[in-house]
Amino acid sequence: MPFLTRPVLAAGTFSGAPQPALPTGDGLVLRPWRTEDAPAVHVAFQDPVMHQWHARAADSEEEVRGWITEWQGAWERERGVQWAVADAADDRLLGRVALREWVLGDGVAEVAYWTTADARGRGVAARATRTLAHWALDEIGFQRLELLHAVANDASCRVAQKTGFALEGTKRKAVLHPDGWHDMHLHARVRGD
Repeated sequence: MPFLTRPVLAAGTFSGAPQPALPTGDGLVLRPWRTEDAPAVHVAFQDPVMHQWHARAADSEEEVRGWITEWQGAWERERGVQWAVADAADDRLLGRVALREWVLGDGVAEVAYWTTADARGRGVAARATRTLAHWALDEIGFQRLELLHAVANDASCRVAQKTGFALEGTKRKAVLHPDGWHDMHLHARVRGD
């Protein structure tokens, strides 16, 4: 049965080109992950704040190298894209920003991010998310980006608000964290916002 609409993003949109680096214009760069980032990611995941808001732990640098291999391959498989957020001057890892859960035909993806402990409170997540949203919506042509965070995660809510993601509602008991089920705020931006 034929569709009455064409896909928003066609298969092959991403896999035919290398993953780009995206400068934020204000001292950060979103760059593809490298294997040598594993020690810094492992250290970031030892932070209790990461344990509070993430369901995943990093037990070893070897495990993190496996994650990085997965992150690197997601672009080629057109399943998502992950960037290391680094200081543009010294390449120090400050966080991660990603588009995951792609539905290319509908032009929809989910935004995710985290920052290292020493990067918090400096606008790193907001600057990286703003750059990612511009690239995805304005340059690539995604139609809708969604952003989910635990209702109790006030810092993540501030990032969503600062970057133009409108609060659309609450998904009740939607994500299981180590301390139990969390209600999640659903924010979104659409092309033209």
